Amino acid sequence: MKTKVLLLFTACSLALLAHGRDFYQLKIYHLKTHQQSQQLEDFLQNAYLPALHRAGISKVGVFKPIAAPETESEQLVYVFIPYTSYDQFAALEDALQRDKMFKTDGEVYLNASYDRPPYDRIETILLNAFVDSPHVQLPDLTSPKSDRVYELRSYEGPTEAYYRNKVEMFNKGDEIGLFKRLGFNAVFYGEVVAGSRMPNLMYLTTFENKQSRDEHWEAFGKDAYWKELSARPEYQHNVSRNQQIFLYPAEYSDF
Repeated sequence: MKTKVLLLFTACSLALLAHGRDFYQLKIYHLKTHQQSQQLEDFLQNAYLPALHRAGISKVGVFKPIAAPETESEQLVYVFIPYTSYDQFAALEDALQRDKMFKTDGEVYLNASYDRPPYDRIETILLNAFVDSPHVQLPDLTSPKSDRVYELRSYEGPTEAYYRNKVEMFNKGDEIGLFKRLGFNAVFYGEVVAGSRMPNLMYLTTFENKQSRDEHWEAFGKDAYWKELSARPEYQHNVSRNQQIFLYPAEYSDF
């Protein structure tokens, strides 16, 4: 009984937190073999994304790390799913189970045998959109998808209070406005509400290519407002770990 009450409370809390803001899911597929990679690609392109589109989720991002394959011990595929609300996220699994076309198109993946799984594991991160950036924004890019650089950043805080302080720095401190003014083409800013690294916030900026990415960050570091904002006493020591992941979109990714 206590477990059911706790789950209900958690679901209600997430729904309230996400009220008026998008709710995001970042799925990270961990793969070990080329066969798994091919099977997942086919599933995502021909079954999963079309099913999400039928469920009312029109723009889904699929990304892969920019790295030399020989330096990686495993392959990763990132799938970013923006929902208009927590309720839409909660209803998705039932919608997929009722989707006959999804089951047909994804049969090989969905009915894979235990000794030939299509992935090693799936990691899931759930996020609420920031108050001052409540909705997903599609990037305005024209370069080939293979040239683009999508930078996923993760900012962990030493404590919950310092984490909330960093979120405030983005919102009230208008760090979001600074990124917008400098043309970073941010897709989302999100507060992590469930994930392996917490307390944590994440955001995704996008660039035409690596040169553009480097030029944007150089301008950011020299910007007078950033120098003033980052020097404010109230915003010190609010990030304990900053992780940068460089990605590029799959050809069938919606953006």
